Parts: sequence; C-alpha cells; structure tokens
Amino acid sequence: MMNKILYCLAYAMMGLLLSALSPHSLADDARLENQLILALKIKADGQDRQAESRPVIRAYQQAAIISKKPQQRADYIDFYLLQKPASFMGHTLILLEEEYMDKYVGCCVSPGMGLMLKINADTRAVQEFANKNACTFTPHADVFDRLRMFHIDHKLPRADYAMLSCRERDTQK
Repeated sequence: MMNKILYCLAYAMMGLLLSALSPHSLADDARLENQLILALKIKADGQDRQAESRPVIRAYQQAAIISKKPQQRADYIDFYLLQKPASFMGHTLILLEEEYMDKYVGCCVSPGMGLMLKINADTRAVQEFANKNACTFTPHADVFDRLRMFHIDHKLPRADYAMLSCRERDTQK
C-alpha cells in the first residue's frame, strides 16, 4: 500500500515538473515578457509608450505571477510583488509598479510602469534599453528601503538589485 502511495506521489510530481518545463510555459513566459517590453518601449514620437500598462498587469495576474490586488497602492502607484518566477532581459523580475490616476489624490501623476530586478548578469542590455526608450535605469538600487518606505512586506534575499522606470517623467529628462 505504501509503495502505491509513493508511486502516485512520484508520478504526480513528475507531471508537475514536466508541465513547468514544457515549451508551452516557456512560450507563455516569453509572451508576457514581450508584452511588458512593449509597455516600456517609447513610440517614435518620443512621448507615448507602444502599449498600455493595464493589459500587461492583467496578463501577469491571469498567469498568477502577481496577485489580483496590489500589495500596496501609494499616491498613484500600484505595487505588485511577484508570486512566481518571471524574467526580464535575463534578470529576475521581482516587482511590477504601475502608475496611473483613477481618482485625483494630489499633484504629479506620471503614468507608466516601473520594475525591480534581481541582477543575474551584465546589465548593459537593460541600460541600453533604458537609454533608447526614455527610461531611467538605477543600478545597485536599495530595494529594501523602497519596499520599507511603501510598507511592503517581502522575503527577498540580499542580492544586487536594479530599478527600471519607464514613466512619463522619464521622457522629460
């Protein structure tokens, strides 16, 4: 009886591992990353982004990578800590920020997106992306201070992190 239970558990675990490594899930990850990249890329006019941020947030929510509700909303920014692994240009995506105005709470909304990355390799590609797309790249960012400032609980390990901001204010630098 015990052998049969162990066999069933092992079989179920293999199925989960195979589904996680299937080309379908890798294609989904690439599709999500491409959607995110479009929402961060600047149009030729140098003012607007190539895609809206809201559909990107919804896609990450549907994939259960982020929660349906943000961990925090401060000023005009929704903060979403990732619940499942995802990547951005070879680095580990940790946090998505979406800045928008649904109701007026004071001055200075700057629509767009920001993200926090755990650095896994050389950041030149992300830096070049930032320069070409009117974004601000901050290497060696103190993400712990940022999360603490917005009262966001986390269990992030000590590592090298960076921030990428692609908001309206970034186009004006």
